[in-house]
Amino acid sequence: MIPIWAQALLIVILALLIDRFIGEFPNKYHPLRWMGNILGGIDKRLNKRKGTYALVLGLLSYLFVLLLFGGLAITVTAISRSYIPNPYGTIVWIVLSAFILKSTFAIFSFDKHCEPICADLEKGNTVDAAKKVSMIVSRETEGMNSEQISSSCCETISENFADSVCSPTFYMGLLGIPGAFMFRCTNLMDAMWGYRNEKYDSLGKFPARFDDVLGFLTSRISAVFIVIGSAILGMNWKQASKIAKRDNGVTPSPNSGWPMAAAAGALDIRMEKKNSYVINGEANIPNYKDVRNCLRLIEISSILFMLLVILPLFVFAGVNVQIFFENLIVNGIELIRGLLV
Repeated sequence: MIPIWAQALLIVILALLIDRFIGEFPNKYHPLRWMGNILGGIDKRLNKRKGTYALVLGLLSYLFVLLLFGGLAITVTAISRSYIPNPYGTIVWIVLSAFILKSTFAIFSFDKHCEPICADLEKGNTVDAAKKVSMIVSRETEGMNSEQISSSCCETISENFADSVCSPTFYMGLLGIPGAFMFRCTNLMDAMWGYRNEKYDSLGKFPARFDDVLGFLTSRISAVFIVIGSAILGMNWKQASKIAKRDNGVTPSPNSGWPMAAAAGALDIRMEKKNSYVINGEANIPNYKDVRNCLRLIEISSILFMLLVILPLFVFAGVNVQIFFENLIVNGIELIRGLLV
């Protein structure tokens, strides 16, 4: 029998390997796509969007997708661990847990999105590069020049270090699968509903605020690991620390500025979103080479974070919390079976 701590170790390592060598799941099978479809369906059917009613509905919508997808995920792993004979049950449980947890984070996926953009920029083809960058940023990209496209890539790569790596894996480390889905649901809802306008101001208030709360610590930790990663890669780690402390507050989000400012300092580049913010304003606007360097920096920072923080955290905390919830599911199944017999 493999001890629990070793099983936890295998889950995290396997999830990392899946992310590196398999990558993102096909869109039509990805849990985030299904969550988005359900939230989109709820959104279309809403008429009243202001006041306490909309605020409560936003909270209930969050709880619904969390219980639906997080509950389904933990039920699948609970059944595999408890009802498949060992050693096969343990193996299936490890593999399923790794695949489910991988669906909540992404380390290497931005290379797939950004490398074609860099290839276009290297050829001087800014029109096609602008079209491609529109798939990864929420801003108008038509007519962007090479430097603006490169800045957009560096901004989203570094920002997503916190949102797509540090935050989901941190709560995975603390709470297992339930923790990973707890963050992923609120982060997705913030992306879809977290706008300060008449349509979403009340409806998206809870997920937007909860996303800020959950990301408060991890966004700051992300900046620390960018500093460490930049030191390993021979980049300007002192400047990374300085700019992170100085420019973290210039973005509209209270959290996204930390990894972006740290990366801008490490790479000695300026990140700029028109009519919104300028980070490390005294530096030069980046080019496609800086985008590739940014990818390397975030990838090494992500691996360090996973090995130094998430592995021990999941071994000592998250896997036990996950098993606790799985046991609750199994006890519920056995209770229902007893009533039906």
